[in-house]
Amino acid sequence: MFLGKVIGHLVPAVVYESMAGVPLLWVQPLDKMQQPAGVPFVCADGTRMAGPDEIVYWEASREAALTLDPTFVPVDHAVVGLVNDVQIDPDEDSP
Repeated sequence: MFLGKVIGHLVPAVVYESMAGVPLLWVQPLDKMQQPAGVPFVCADGTRMAGPDEIVYWEASREAALTLDPTFVPVDHAVVGLVNDVQIDPDEDSP
């Protein structure tokens, strides 16, 4: 799983039948120190609860398609859950 920050939402003009009711979010990927790590992308919100400025964890590829109901919908990224807190082990090397 990967960390990300919701930076916006997307309203599609056409919705795939199995994706009706699934919010689409703009997510900025983050590293473990919660710093931007790559370019933002569209992510299906499997939790249906994520909003702007929230930290989420997400899956990519086949695993993303499995997180939604029904499974194997055409998505590349999906929000799996909301992050309450990130704790870094002080003994672990920095990124």
